[in-house]
Amino acid sequence: MTVARFIQEGATIDYTPGSAVAAGDVVVLGDLIGIAKRPIDANAIGSLSVEGVFDVPKATGVGTAIAVGAIVYWDVADSEAKEDSETGANKLLGKVIAAAGDDDAKVRVRLSQ
Repeated sequence: MTVARFIQEGATIDYTPGSAVAAGDVVVLGDLIGIAKRPIDANAIGSLSVEGVFDVPKATGVGTAIAVGAIVYWDVADSEAKEDSETGANKLLGKVIAAAGDDDAKVRVRLSQ
């Protein structure tokens, strides 16, 4: 008897949103984070990338630089990557692969689940 059956490679997952999702939107599903590469219509099946490298928003200003190798979390309320998990409120996004300075509005992140 087969215990497990292969479904897909896993770099993307199927996702059917209740409302439309724009390309580049970060979607939080419990502790799983995915990013839409293409728009997904409401109630239509689409896909979210759960692997890969993405430039995502981060705060700007003094003290907001993020170093290479830092672990970052997605803050849903602020729609940005942060180094602070805020006691689990922010979900693990991944590791920074290119340093972002205080004035940079984006940080390059390799998704980690």
